[in-house]
Order: sequence, then C-alpha cells, then structure tokens
Amino acid sequence: MDAVILARIQFAANISFHILFPTITIALAWILLFFKLRFNATGDTKWMDAYFQWVKVFAVTFALGVVSGITMSFQFGTNWPGFMEKVGNIAGPLLAYEVLTAFFLEATFIAIMLFGFRKVRNWVHTLATALVAFGTTMSAFWILVLNSWMHTPAGFEMRDGVAHATDWFAIIFNPSMPYRLVHMLLASGLTAAFLVAGLSAWRWLKGDRAPVVLASLRTGVYVAAALIPVQILAGDLHGLNTLEHQPAKVAAMEGHWETGGNVPLLLFAVPDEQAQTNHFELGIPSGASLILKHDPDGVIQGLKDFDGAHPPVAPVFYAFRVMVGVGMLMLLVSWACAWTLRRRGTLGIWHARALVGMTFSGWVATLAGWYVTEIGRQPWLVTGVMKTWEAASAVPAPQIGLSLTMYLLVYAGLLIAYIAVLFKLAAKAMQGAGATAGAGLPVTAGATAAAE
Repeated sequence: MDAVILARIQFAANISFHILFPTITIALAWILLFFKLRFNATGDTKWMDAYFQWVKVFAVTFALGVVSGITMSFQFGTNWPGFMEKVGNIAGPLLAYEVLTAFFLEATFIAIMLFGFRKVRNWVHTLATALVAFGTTMSAFWILVLNSWMHTPAGFEMRDGVAHATDWFAIIFNPSMPYRLVHMLLASGLTAAFLVAGLSAWRWLKGDRAPVVLASLRTGVYVAAALIPVQILAGDLHGLNTLEHQPAKVAAMEGHWETGGNVPLLLFAVPDEQAQTNHFELGIPSGASLILKHDPDGVIQGLKDFDGAHPPVAPVFYAFRVMVGVGMLMLLVSWACAWTLRRRGTLGIWHARALVGMTFSGWVATLAGWYVTEIGRQPWLVTGVMKTWEAASAVPAPQIGLSLTMYLLVYAGLLIAYIAVLFKLAAKAMQGAGATAGAGLPVTAGATAAAE
C-alpha cells in the first residue's frame, strides 16, 4: 500500500477507537443526571446506587476518550499537515472552541461529580453532574460543526490557496450540521441506553434482583425504545439533506449506477465497481425513489454521472446496510422488552439474553454510520476545496505501516481490557448489592434537604 492509503487507514483506526468512548459518555452523563434527579425527588436510594455504579463506567470511558482523542489530534501534524495549512484558519478555532467551552468544563467539574457527593452540598453535586453532561454535549457540538463543515463547507473564501472565514455563523450552522448533530446525539443516546440495559440484564440473568438492577434496566430499555423511532426519522431527514448536497454519496449508499426513476431499494447486492453494475440484487421495487424523493417515479442521479469522482461503492453500500440493519434490530428488541416490562414488570429470559447480546450494538451502528459518512466523502477531504491526497505528508509508507501496527495492537488490548473492566464492575456491584451505595441517606421524599 502507498503512504496515503496507509495514512487513511491509520486515521480511520484512531478515530474508530476514539469515537467508541464519547458515543457512550455524551449520553451516559445525562442518564447519570436523571438518576441523581430521581434520587433528589424521591429519596429512594436505588437511584443513588445506580448513579454510583454507572459513574464508575463513565469515569473509565471518559478517560479513554480523552487519551485517544489527544493521540488522534497528533496526526493532523504528522500524516495530514496539508489539512491545517489549507483550512487551519477555520478548523483551528473550531477545535479551540471545543477545548474552551467543553473540555475545560468537563475537566473542572468531573472531580466533584466523581468524589464530591459527601463533601459538597447536594445541589452542588447535582449541578456538577449537569455541567459535565452539558460539557459532553458541547464537545460533540463543536466536533460535529467541524466535521459537517468539511462535508458542506460554507462561510469562507479562498485567498492564495488558503481558506479564510468570512461568516462564522454560516460556518457553524452549515447546511448539514443540524442533521449530523441530531443524528449523532441520538446515536449516543441509543449506545448508552443499550449499554445500561445490557449490563443490567447480565446482572439479572446472574440472579441479581436488587432494586438498582431493575431501575437501571428500565431506564436503558425505555430510553432506547423512545429514541429509536426518533433516530429513524432523523436519519431519513439526514439522508434527504445528503442527497441535496452530496448526491454521489447517496448513489453509493444505494448502489445506484444509472440515473433514472423507479429506483429499487436494494436489500442486498454485490456492487462491481469495475463493471459499474451490481450482482445478486435483492430489492424492493421503487423503494429508493419513494424514500428519497417521496415519489415512486422519482429520479435519482446514478454513479456513472460522476465520471469516477465518487466514493468507493462497496464499503459505503455495505456499511449503510449494517447501520440500518442494527437500527431495525434495536427497534425490535427495545420495543419488545419495553412492552414486556410494562405488562409483566419484569423480563423473560430470552428478552434479557437479547439485551445482553445488544450491549454494544450502539458501537456497531455508530461505526457503520461513521464509515458511510467519511468514506462517502471521498475523494474529498473538504468537499470541493481539498482532495484527500493533497493533505498527505511525505512520511514514508514503512514508517506509517509500523506506527499503524503498533496502534492496532495497543487499541485491541485496550478495548479488550475496557470491556473486561465493565463486566468486572458489574460483577463487583453484584457482590455488594446487599449494602447500598447510598447507605445512611434518608429513603423518603425530601432527601435533598436532608442530604444538604
């Protein structure tokens, strides 16, 4: 492989590992705030037990997210120096805003959130949790502003080959930003919800019937069941926005080669980029036209119209189907479990097993969606402004290959250790289920004033 391909794989490996952790912490922080507010309102210590157990998961996940994010940022200078040279006047401030408005906020208050429950007033601890949750969301906001701008750049002009900002409002609220932000925040909500539900179901299957287990289980299941239909709607709107601004990406997602109407929705196919056709097609007649144009006769531009300047078809095509398939599975499992919990007040064994199997399903859907988004932008790094190869460094391929191998080995070890730690924390919580984390706190409404 040449140096550019290796550099792309290395950045993809880094960002794939990094995105796993913010995808959890963004929403998990808000779930922790929910647990705390429920404790404040009811005084029921099961909610504080849930808070203490899941704040440990948050801390481990947050730490890995920070470290992997710092490592990833180094590559702008090592493998992709041309990116900052050409669009650094826009990318630099946006990354700085993320540090100033989000990371500092999280870093300041996370210590109170983790260690300050018995050292500060209850309202201060609750406020610290809220500010950390707000900070995680602001971090996602600024990163997605930059990523969206790279897909649909606006509010700038080129001077001597360098991008200069002319309208920061247009840069921040570029055409795809609202859709991309909502889609990602909902993906985070689903990832955290299935993580909470899955680990709680694992404890339930192990015979742990402590009140905190059912409280966490219900929270995860109900959040997932509520968010998945909203995510499907948001994904549809995001797809329509992508069709308007990046039609080549949509054509690759659909495996659609010839411009025309009555385009089928392909459930499965084997795209052949060399022959510019698909093999073994299985589809719904006029389905893609109906979804994308809301008209079964709607005309959709085909890949052949882009004269080779389109993304690699197969990875975008398959990743899109993985994302949608996992989303449909999320809908089925969350609604079935929510229905059972409402009707019976508990889960059947197969429901619990399904939730355990779906524990990390949010990761699969998020990574698949991320690959659709980022591979689908190729050959552009910044659409219409800079192609990917233009930003690459002169680092020799063997050096990139060596560092890539080291990254992959370290990341594989860290990922295995992280998952092991999550189940270790769940097992440890089971052992201490008899003694609540909120021991000594009142168990009636009005606990807030008493704790203060």
